[in-house]
Amino acid sequence: MTTPNEENFKYYKKAETKALEILAEMKATTPKKMDIELSLLVAIFELHKGEMPAEAISKIVQGHLETVEPYYASQASKSKEP
Repeated sequence: MTTPNEENFKYYKKAETKALEILAEMKATTPKKMDIELSLLVAIFELHKGEMPAEAISKIVQGHLETVEPYYASQASKSKEP
């Protein structure tokens, strides 16, 4: 039997897989990273639109960035190791 956290992680991994598929499609659509970055941020605001103010959405985004940044920073340092 799975725990609620394991179940939530399973759903997260499904969403992450789909997001990476969409990212691959976006890369095929435009070579401009800024276009992709902005459109992904707009999607986050659209996800919460009508439910909370833009300032709250910005804080959510910032919180998520603070959570994932250490992971990617450690991945970058691992890729530089001999």
